Amino acid sequence: MDAATVLPGFPLGGDLPVRRLGFGTGGLVGPGYWGPRHDDPHRSVALLRRAVDHGVTLIDTADNYGPDVAEELVARALHPYPEGLVIATKGGVIRTGPDRWHIAGRPADLRAMCEASLRRLRTDTLGLYQLHRLAPDVPMADQLGALLDLQREGKIRHIGLDSIDAAELTRAREIAPIASVQNRYNVLDRAAEDVLELCEQQGIAFLPWFPLGNGALAGGAGGGQAGGEQAGGGQAGGEQAGGARVGDALAAVAARHGATIGQIALAWLLHHSPVLLPTPGTGSPAHLDENLAAGRIALTEGDLALLDALA
Repeated sequence: MDAATVLPGFPLGGDLPVRRLGFGTGGLVGPGYWGPRHDDPHRSVALLRRAVDHGVTLIDTADNYGPDVAEELVARALHPYPEGLVIATKGGVIRTGPDRWHIAGRPADLRAMCEASLRRLRTDTLGLYQLHRLAPDVPMADQLGALLDLQREGKIRHIGLDSIDAAELTRAREIAPIASVQNRYNVLDRAAEDVLELCEQQGIAFLPWFPLGNGALAGGAGGGQAGGEQAGGGQAGGEQAGGARVGDALAAVAARHGATIGQIALAWLLHHSPVLLPTPGTGSPAHLDENLAAGRIALTEGDLALLDALA
């Protein structure tokens, strides 16, 4: 099995071709993104290698997952990196405990965090470096200017932004070339639709976080549970998020395809827009396989009409 999809890949930044269903490393760390998820790091190492062996070409991580834990696991599992594998990481947030963090956006902070990620990931250049949050107390031009300096030095190939609105993206593009956006987005949560539309117009990758609704869309309909996010669990059919009508609609589409609800949620993202690059994370080999199999589900026009109406 591999991550071959029913839809084409995406040229990240215009020159880094990736398959649109990637792997996120948030599921490899503990609750609150603190410490490792597994006592035995070999379990996470094996999972990362399994993802790449099955065709994943985009790994999404961050320096504050752990902190440091996820990046170190990526390097331990995958370095030296195979040709065509893109490692995306993030900086700009400092984690001080489980679910405790603050934004650090001064240029000196961003440079130090980027260079630390380079060391942990054992590479000279980061394929994609995303600003995890814009710092409200630092001018955007200063924050992006620091990343442009790192890009000119060859330490960053492409620049991305996390959790921004359409106006901020427009302003950012006047300062620096933006290759990606990473906002919360899934079949039931489309608050960032205007950002997605802007990304489509400009050819910018959109990496949706919580593609499975923080676990609410990970329940199984056709059997099993398509875990895709660290939180896991949640009620089958996303009933917490949208009631019985939502659950019935998702379950009906899943049953037609012999799939899980989580797989349908991921397949919808892949069909909804050519710039959407979901990177669901998990700590389970079985859930990884289920998530990647979503790339081979061909939703019909009727399926899409039903799912599009859920938001």
